[in-house]
Amino acid sequence: MTERLYYTDSYCTHFSARVIEQLTWEGRPAVVLDRTAFYPTSGGQPADQGMLGGLDVLDVIVREEDDAIVHVLSGDDPLDFPKPDGSEIEGVLDWPRRFDHMQQHTGQHILSAAFEQLLDADTVGFHLGAEASTVDIDVPQLDPAAVEPVEKLANHVIWENRQVSVCFVGQDKAATLPLRRPPAVEGLVRIVEIADFDVNPCGGTHVARTGEIGLIKIVRLDHRGDETRVEFLCGDRAWRDYRDRSAMTNRLSVRLTVGYWELDRAVERLQEDAKQLRQDLRRVRKRLLEADAAELVETAVTRGPYRVVCRVLEQSSSFSEELPGELRRLAQALTQHPGTVALLTGVDERTHLCFACAEGLDLDAASLLREACARLGGKGGGRSHLAQGSAPPTAPAHIKVVLSDLASNIESNDKG
Repeated sequence: MTERLYYTDSYCTHFSARVIEQLTWEGRPAVVLDRTAFYPTSGGQPADQGMLGGLDVLDVIVREEDDAIVHVLSGDDPLDFPKPDGSEIEGVLDWPRRFDHMQQHTGQHILSAAFEQLLDADTVGFHLGAEASTVDIDVPQLDPAAVEPVEKLANHVIWENRQVSVCFVGQDKAATLPLRRPPAVEGLVRIVEIADFDVNPCGGTHVARTGEIGLIKIVRLDHRGDETRVEFLCGDRAWRDYRDRSAMTNRLSVRLTVGYWELDRAVERLQEDAKQLRQDLRRVRKRLLEADAAELVETAVTRGPYRVVCRVLEQSSSFSEELPGELRRLAQALTQHPGTVALLTGVDERTHLCFACAEGLDLDAASLLREACARLGGKGGGRSHLAQGSAPPTAPAHIKVVLSDLASNIESNDKG
């Protein structure tokens, strides 16, 4: 079995080892060593990375059948690692990644112990992610106000710079310890103890003193049935989060010309102003549509009992925002005038069509739309008084020809 150097020294970043097996793992060269400082993916903690024998270590995996640690290396061919069995090689860990994991994992121990001590809430899951870490707490709908004392206690333990010690004990000895959760392994149990605060079985990597964590910050609560997922940041991650949030707060304060402590009230005022502006805009658009509709009706072409309005709105039009909706609103405004038939189109990334008939007309707008779509290569549908569809982008000149033909023959579409 591979000797795990990280069990006794999480700060070991350079080591030498002997090759005992070479293999291919999912198409990449891989190697098993007699000893390693590379932590494998396990217990919610990702694997270490670094260099081994001049190649990048991409992943580290515990082989289930014999508990050997397999180092998956860069390269596409096993020959990329030309080291015979028994040869000595050097390993170098990516220390910033390892230390980050040490901060997050030790922070998780402290946070979980704080939840247990203050809220009698157990941790039932842990994940150390690339950007943030989470613990799942067996409390539904965890109140944010109840979390504040937990976070405060966790940070006080960090600032007290308590010692973090590691030892191995047998099962009988483990049974006498005040463990936060029972061990999940047989035989010797690796115990991680935070002085006078937490005792827990764990195989991960940890800092030597809590002060090295620096800070722990809970950033999100996600309620999941009978549990609450708590997202948190430790150490450098917490500092970077504070840096980014502070920079954003300062930028917003400058743009809104208020102090950061007034941002919430400034945003509320902006939301109220925006709501009022939207209401004003709707009223103005309605009046504009009514005026435009009245003007268009005056220029309508008379075909028997019908006054036909044909119009092509292009993207530069004042109605080009939300074209389908604007076409529908304009059509509805036009058909408030008795005897009016609206044949409207708009062109942006597609050709939009909206046909409508005033109340009381013996005409089927949906039938007119299907005829237009057949000529423009589109599709659509609706009811006899209002129908909409779309077609591929079409030259306005061609659309006008289609509308003109429909207007000229509109009497032939009478339902009677």
